[in-house]
Amino acid sequence: MELRSDTYDGMYGDMSKEDIRRVTANLPSGLLAKACQVTGKGVTETLVEGLEMVRRRAAAASLKSLRGKLKLDLDLDVSRERARH
Repeated sequence: MELRSDTYDGMYGDMSKEDIRRVTANLPSGLLAKACQVTGKGVTETLVEGLEMVRRRAAAASLKSLRGKLKLDLDLDVSRERARH
């Protein structure tokens, strides 16, 4: 059975055949059922949403690690001024 990329049009951006990877995974059925119930979506959509959350969490942790390490030389008073037309 072929996984059709047109099934996902509009759901996850541009998912062409090259962007889709079919996987087999052993998942706790209760956890998967509860996750699908929470999202109100099917298995594939729920898993994609979960993977996106993992990606976002890693990006947030990366940004958080920069806290206090960036030196910015800004004049807040000047930056807050608006151009008057």
